[in-house]
Amino acid sequence: MSFEVEFQAFLEKQISEATGTRLDMLQKELVGEKKLFQEVLWPIFQTFEGFVLEYELQSSSGVKMYMDAYFKPYGIAFESDGYVVHGENISRSRFSFEKQRVRTMAKSGIVYMPFSWDELDKKAEQCRASVYELLSRFRASPDSTLNVYEREAIRYALRLGRPIRREDLFSLLKKSDWIVRNVIKSLVDKSLIVPLKPNNSRHYEYVVDKNAIKFIL
Repeated sequence: MSFEVEFQAFLEKQISEATGTRLDMLQKELVGEKKLFQEVLWPIFQTFEGFVLEYELQSSSGVKMYMDAYFKPYGIAFESDGYVVHGENISRSRFSFEKQRVRTMAKSGIVYMPFSWDELDKKAEQCRASVYELLSRFRASPDSTLNVYEREAIRYALRLGRPIRREDLFSLLKKSDWIVRNVIKSLVDKSLIVPLKPNNSRHYEYVVDKNAIKFIL
């Protein structure tokens, strides 16, 4: 499916799960957030799995703050910032609030990664390069390798947005039953996918472990 369709489905899911102020923010025209995903995050991740739009964070004083796109597995806050021509156009209280927001993220262990609209619009490749550089800190060790079938299976599973089934891998890989079974077994052994219902004697659906993205970046 196209980015437009995928993003709309992602947004609708986020709205269905939101309440209060976050819901109000999600129902606005999210031009900056969409631009951020379209130019930088979607080309890199190829999935919305693990992302939260307008993620809510509360300061020590009880003030609620929001981040454009928060990637939960690695604790990264991505933002698209508009351009203000003159600093005096920002009120003193707003300026102080933004500094408090950045400090609150730092105290929470969140990595803050903002991009300006002009960067997203004119230097998207450089923006993606900086994200790749950051993500390299989280990559799996050289010993933790995947073969081409396992890597494609993880990529596909992350895009699905639902538990992956054996028939999904048949359709994707177009290989024998023996190969598909071995791909599943290998990924389970490496703890990259886990059975949806682990207590059952037979397993038909699997979910991707949050650390799996390390193996495909």
